[in-house]
Amino acid sequence: MHGAIHVLRIFDIAAYIALAVVAVVSFRRRRDQAAMWAAIAFGSLGLLELLGLIPNHQGNVPARILTRFLIALLVLFPFLLFRFTTVFRRARRELDNAFFALTAVLLAWTFAMPRIPKSGESWPAYFVAFLVLFLIHWTLLAFLTSVRLWRAGRAQPSVARRRMQMLSLASAAITVAIFLVANTSAADPGLELGANSLGALAVIAFYLGLAPPQLVRVWWRSPEQQRLQAALGSLLTFAETQEEVAGRVLRTAAELVGARTLAIRNAQGTLVGTWSSAVMESDESEPVEIAVPDGPTLEVWTSPYAPYFGEDELGLLRTLGALTGVALDRVRLFEAEHEARLALERANEVQASFIALAAHELRTPMTTIHGFVTTLHHLGDRLDPAQTEQVKNALLQQTHRMAVLIEQLLDLSRVDAEAINIEPRPLAVRAHVDEIVASAAPEPDAVEVDVPNDLVASVDRNALERIVSNLVTNAFRYGRPPVVVRAEQSDRHFRLTVRDSGPGVPPEFVPDLFERFSRSEPSRATGVTGTGLGLAIARSYARAHGGDLLYESADPNGASFQLVLPQTVQGSSG
Repeated sequence: MHGAIHVLRIFDIAAYIALAVVAVVSFRRRRDQAAMWAAIAFGSLGLLELLGLIPNHQGNVPARILTRFLIALLVLFPFLLFRFTTVFRRARRELDNAFFALTAVLLAWTFAMPRIPKSGESWPAYFVAFLVLFLIHWTLLAFLTSVRLWRAGRAQPSVARRRMQMLSLASAAITVAIFLVANTSAADPGLELGANSLGALAVIAFYLGLAPPQLVRVWWRSPEQQRLQAALGSLLTFAETQEEVAGRVLRTAAELVGARTLAIRNAQGTLVGTWSSAVMESDESEPVEIAVPDGPTLEVWTSPYAPYFGEDELGLLRTLGALTGVALDRVRLFEAEHEARLALERANEVQASFIALAAHELRTPMTTIHGFVTTLHHLGDRLDPAQTEQVKNALLQQTHRMAVLIEQLLDLSRVDAEAINIEPRPLAVRAHVDEIVASAAPEPDAVEVDVPNDLVASVDRNALERIVSNLVTNAFRYGRPPVVVRAEQSDRHFRLTVRDSGPGVPPEFVPDLFERFSRSEPSRATGVTGTGLGLAIARSYARAHGGDLLYESADPNGASFQLVLPQTVQGSSG
């Protein structure tokens, strides 16, 4: 039995010193508070074992000082281990202060005792009292540490949970070992063997909790590993949207690190998915941001235990994030290709419509013009003055129609080429609107211009003419007089409204009102000529100007179009 005790004692010494080295190396690598307190706690235990190797010559003053220093290290260890747990979740201030005070009293008592009894001597009352307080202090701290770690570990993923359980069991085991050592005054070999055995089990459990080997981590991680592999496999299958990709990995990623909430943002910073557990523990949660270079960002709200006990899991989460980024990029490229294909199809449709419309619209005036020119060429000398005048008027009307159509087609080409040049200048609005109405309105007298004479706005003259002339022409073509043109300047915007008194726009046609080549069924049925380009061109000019063209039904009837342009230069003429 003495041989076994000796072997266990040598193992304990070597193991605790090695554990101290591992804790210190971990702190040098991590440089966080948890690793610092672990290094101090296990470093003190390793120092205790190392100094215990120094021969103790009883009665020697340095030996007596060394003994008290070793006892002080024993007093400090459970308090340091307790402080390690408070890094993750703070204890109540009263409890923390009480343990600090109790530890300080024991440390002072350690160095204030008159003498420490030698082996085999009877224990004085002050030493018995010290030993009782020491055991109470150790038991309370070790019990609280063990309970805190065990309870908190139940909510963690496999590796973190097992590591915290190992530290909890080690804390309990070393406490029992201390009790056995305190009762070996009779030199009972059985108690001594039990104490050394528990010390050996404790150091193994401490090591598994502090720095478990990689093979052990893989074994512990097997439940999450299976789900992780399934998630990685799902990333290889086709997905149509980035939200679908995120949905495949969110829960697995969260469970890998015990996250309460997890969000994924793509490389462009757009949120593509979130997951939250049914039970939130906001008092424990703190955000951890995992950014993949040139890839997505994972925002993880997890317990404060995860960064220390789940360091490898956070690394796996980073790997999962990188693979998710590849899948997101694949979907992004698919979406871009799909949008490009739809845009090309729309462009082809617009082009086909444009060609058909241009051919149809140009054919009609050209045929008419050709017919009248042929008539004049062959029969001009036979026509009376009235017939000649009629032919001239028809030619003038059709050439005007063709000129308007060609101008609209040119405007459309400028819009498509994004070649609309906008140069706002201060402009006397009333005079310019009067000019536009006089040239665009078939019946200028049927237009009421309600624009202040002194209104000056910063607008592009050509854009305003294109927009207002289209609106006035449409008011007579599709509505009825009287037509009202009103303008004002307010809240740093110039607003111009053209309202007619016609039937208005059918509600079902309003969503397509500003689309190219769109014409309502009533306008087609009545045979009103038009290309369906005027409003589309007018809105394009308004938006190129930094504003917009809006529609609303007029009260009690009619159509009302409002041009809204931002103002950077304002003024008035006196």
